[in-house]
Amino acid sequence: MPGPLDGIRILDLSRILAGPFATQLLGDMGADVIKIERPGRGDDTRAWGPPFVTGADGTDLPESAYYLSANRNKRSVAVDMATEEGARLIRRLAGECDVVIENFKPGGLRKYGLDHDSLRALYPGLIYCSISGFGQTGPNAHRPGYDLLAQAMSGIMAITGDPEGEPMKVGVGIADVMCGMYAANAIQAALIHKMKTGEGQHIDIALADTTVSWLVNAGTNYLLGGGAERLGNAHPNIVPYQVFRVADGHVILAAGNDTQFARFCGIIGRPELAGDARFATNPARLENREMLIAELQSELAGWEKAVLIARMEEAGVPGGPINTLSEVFSGDQVKARDMRIAMEFPGAARGQVDLIGNPVKFSATPVTYRRPPPQCGAHTDEVLEELLGEAGE
Repeated sequence: MPGPLDGIRILDLSRILAGPFATQLLGDMGADVIKIERPGRGDDTRAWGPPFVTGADGTDLPESAYYLSANRNKRSVAVDMATEEGARLIRRLAGECDVVIENFKPGGLRKYGLDHDSLRALYPGLIYCSISGFGQTGPNAHRPGYDLLAQAMSGIMAITGDPEGEPMKVGVGIADVMCGMYAANAIQAALIHKMKTGEGQHIDIALADTTVSWLVNAGTNYLLGGGAERLGNAHPNIVPYQVFRVADGHVILAAGNDTQFARFCGIIGRPELAGDARFATNPARLENREMLIAELQSELAGWEKAVLIARMEEAGVPGGPINTLSEVFSGDQVKARDMRIAMEFPGAARGQVDLIGNPVKFSATPVTYRRPPPQCGAHTDEVLEELLGEAGE
């Protein structure tokens, strides 16, 4: 069944993570994504390993796990945009597409005639999405875009990590990933606008801006005069809502209201805590956070993880284990939700590679996994003949 974006064609001039992640999402929804890559080298992330795909002969193939994570459902065309002929070819391809997405430094594509103004002059209805570190304007527009830099300069690291330790980044390239998600969302909104008006537009999206935007409640707490300190795994507005040590590991407790807190106190045999004026309401628990957490930690130290989690589930108290990646990807929930998928991959030892599935579940137009992450230039001839009526070199 065709996806919701079937019939939409995207020219992807991006590389690394934010742009490729955006176009992978759109590709999963049915868009035809044409990925432009440098001949002989391709996307930088192809070499960002190990691990790499293991070939049938036991040697590594030139595709890393990092590259695989953001490049399925695309066709790869190897073209050197630094040459006059290559830039001209890409301009022609842009005329056959609904969307162009790129993540070069602001102004970096102007010398090739591939910037927004140049392509918009040729194709007024084109949607052009520019991803950069700090946007096309502002005093930091010239800075290069790196996930770590975006996390550092946008405040996320300042509120992440142990209060007594150093500021901490998130364990994945979340600034890139969230920027890609915002870009995919913006592109779809621009497509709807184009369907209504016929008008294309320029989307200017920055890693730094999107990272500031997902400060969300923590950022708004600050703007309204609240605290914004690092709390480790604790919550700035809810207590208890954090990790606790138990006899055989750790558990999460997320008591989101007074009723859930009272139920939890009953589970651990300390019902009097819920009636104590210092802890009876969430504002009181916030004020007396350290005292309450010390009490709870003392009680929980002797509990076994499985027993406590089972009791919490029976009582309707939110919580659970902290799973390892092995536990995540072997778990029944991931299997039931198709969050671990396998795709055929030419030359791979098993003939396929395992990837993370798309979390969007459409009832009428489900996402599809039509193409594995492509080898560099694998579709050059196919795309040039299909779109321009000519063969590649």
